[in-house]
Amino acid sequence: MNEDTPQPDHSWIVHSRHTVYAGRTLHVQVEDVTAPAGDRFRQDRVIVPAAAVALVLDDEDRLLVLRTHRHVVDRDGWELPGGVVDPGEDPMTAASREAAEETGWRPSGPGRTLLAFEPLPGTAVAPMSVHLWTGAVPGDVPLDPLEPGRARWIPFAEAVRLTLAGEMLGAGSLVGVLALQAERTAT
Repeated sequence: MNEDTPQPDHSWIVHSRHTVYAGRTLHVQVEDVTAPAGDRFRQDRVIVPAAAVALVLDDEDRLLVLRTHRHVVDRDGWELPGGVVDPGEDPMTAASREAAEETGWRPSGPGRTLLAFEPLPGTAVAPMSVHLWTGAVPGDVPLDPLEPGRARWIPFAEAVRLTLAGEMLGAGSLVGVLALQAERTAT
């Protein structure tokens, strides 16, 4: 089928769905589906909790980042603070909470949602959002001792360079930095 081949509609039919693994933060399901073009097959479906990321700048245009090692991919790199959105929690509230827990800095000011996206829509349900603040104050809660990163403020231009060099880890960090850079340079 090429891009000019019309499809009767864009709806998928889910004949059945069952969970093959349910962990603490990850669920894997297998669906029996029929695609819009009529093909019937098994579709793997991964479900992870919603995540929210904090993009926090100070008045010198420095970005709050974490330098960390991620065991799963066995890499050191840079990340924006963020984490899982608790059930019933607003994603912006979660991003602010995570920033305070991970860095010791609490975002201040009104803030705004920069963007929300699905990083792996062909395989996973993994809602992610990035929230922007242009101020921070020292947090009033102790750092979470289980968080692996070390907080630093770096120039935003350096964050863009690190992102393009492949040294920024995680979809929320990558997309957040590049979205803000695109917003700043849009004509």
